[in-house]
Amino acid sequence: MVAPEGAAALVLAVPGVPSSATRSLAEEVISIARSELPGLNARIGYLDGDDAEFPALASVLTQAAQERTARYEQATAAGLEAAAPEGPSAVVVPLLAGPDSAHVRRIRQAVMDSGTQVELTDVLGPHPLLAEALHVRLSEAGLARADRARLFTVATAADGIVLATVGGEEAVQAAGITGMLLAARLAVPVMAAALDVDGSVASIAEQLRDAGSAQLALAPYLVGPEIDASLLEDAAKEVGCATAEPLGAYPAIGKLALSLYATALGITPATPQGAPAL
Repeated sequence: MVAPEGAAALVLAVPGVPSSATRSLAEEVISIARSELPGLNARIGYLDGDDAEFPALASVLTQAAQERTARYEQATAAGLEAAAPEGPSAVVVPLLAGPDSAHVRRIRQAVMDSGTQVELTDVLGPHPLLAEALHVRLSEAGLARADRARLFTVATAADGIVLATVGGEEAVQAAGITGMLLAARLAVPVMAAALDVDGSVASIAEQLRDAGSAQLALAPYLVGPEIDASLLEDAAKEVGCATAEPLGAYPAIGKLALSLYATALGITPATPQGAPAL
């Protein structure tokens, strides 16, 4: 299937300080979405963008609406039959694994500032595909077995996982759902903690150790751009454990972004299903 002609644009709302690395990550997520739905009109808007290189979310939404109107006017001026634009000109998908209320509020404000008709989706998680992504990132760091079915050991494998998120208690609760899925995949305890709440990571690490976990690992339940990387480093040092990489442009991120977009517009492809355990 290809994207319907004239369909709303998918606009990826990217939090954090814009950088070439952030842009590369966002572009890869968009590329994954386009590979699933050829012809997809997809763009990137930055919460802290303010120039041509890193355009602000509100300006990207305004441009998408203006271009759709211009296409209609050009078609009618040329004597072609064209349906007047209806529905949202864009669907905004936050590049967030969990419900970080501070970022979501800013995304909503940018939507309002654009003065356009826009559909704003939920964040990416919780979802089984994110548990898969976390498992892969942990295995890449040598902190978890890549495949439970194979009878080999990983000397550095963790026996307790701190699932690190941002967004306070709401984010911790949401991350806990994905954490249960991850725990089922790894057969080790997983507990969520908030990087932006003082003492949260240390408290969860202590609970895991009190319950018998001797070798902990920090699994970032984050795409990456939404926080300063030093927060992860400081948290890992505080509790004395290794850390995996953030989710980044893992294929599931692009697939979930497209799924949210498609659901908002009532089109296929269908919602992606969780993959079997590794």
